[in-house]
Amino acid sequence: MKEKEYSMTSLISAFGRAYHSCFDSPKIFDDYVAKDLITPDEFNGIKKNMVHGVQFFNSDIAQKLEGNTEEILKWITQIQLSPTPLARAAYSEKVLLNEVDLGVEQYVILGAGLDTFCYRYPELETVLEIFEIDQPSTQGYKKKRLKEASFDIPSNLHFVAMDFSKMYSDQTLINQGFDVNKKTFFSLLGVSYYLTKEEISNLMAHLFNKVPPGSSIVFDYGDETLFTEKGHSNRVENMVKMAAASGEPMKSCFSYRDLEKLLETFNLLIYEHLTPSNINELYFSNRNDYLTAFETIHYVHAVKQ
Repeated sequence: MKEKEYSMTSLISAFGRAYHSCFDSPKIFDDYVAKDLITPDEFNGIKKNMVHGVQFFNSDIAQKLEGNTEEILKWITQIQLSPTPLARAAYSEKVLLNEVDLGVEQYVILGAGLDTFCYRYPELETVLEIFEIDQPSTQGYKKKRLKEASFDIPSNLHFVAMDFSKMYSDQTLINQGFDVNKKTFFSLLGVSYYLTKEEISNLMAHLFNKVPPGSSIVFDYGDETLFTEKGHSNRVENMVKMAAASGEPMKSCFSYRDLEKLLETFNLLIYEHLTPSNINELYFSNRNDYLTAFETIHYVHAVKQ
């Protein structure tokens, strides 16, 4: 991502969530706020670009659905764009709400993009402090969209501008009201792929250096086949190519054992691990559309001992 540009991947992710909320049934994850954070021009621009690029995704589908723009958009969105953002958000928020019941007082969203959690759970304003961390340009774009959409910033939402992949700063968080002594939940969704293994290791070390035992993190990651697996309709290969073309190339993948060893270094134990087949069974079973879990993508909930 170039300096002063907001993240295109965060915008595409929000588009996928908004499309699902507006048009799909049953809902895997209903982000009914996402559509308000994307301008009509942006929504239509993404829609137009996806439909015009159908040959990139699948030439057979381009031929089969020629002229049927809405079905082409549905196919691209449900096959390529939506599955991972929807299911990982559903899983992470399920874990988070359970952790709140168990005493978590702080929620740190790493790579928040156009996250809408605080606006969908206003009842938590006096219970949970929320810290959104992202690039200054992406946060500037989000604040602009919130203002244009007439959303007030609640008292428990704190924007923390930081390139955490390069230099994570406890002090920057503390300056925004973060308390290192309080039990904390972290989410790192749609981010690990874009960091090197060294950057992920450094980030985990900083995240869990001071927070108390019981603090935890949910993140998604690509397994060791990420850069070789083509996937259904070449969607895994397409995902990697799209990331590179957007200026945000994917950099890392893990075997389960390698990930486990990395987390153990920071006294983190894997509490729950969802494979693609687990994810498909939990979130995509008994559907009559194109939505299925992405091959190669896993979810992890790890807890500090």
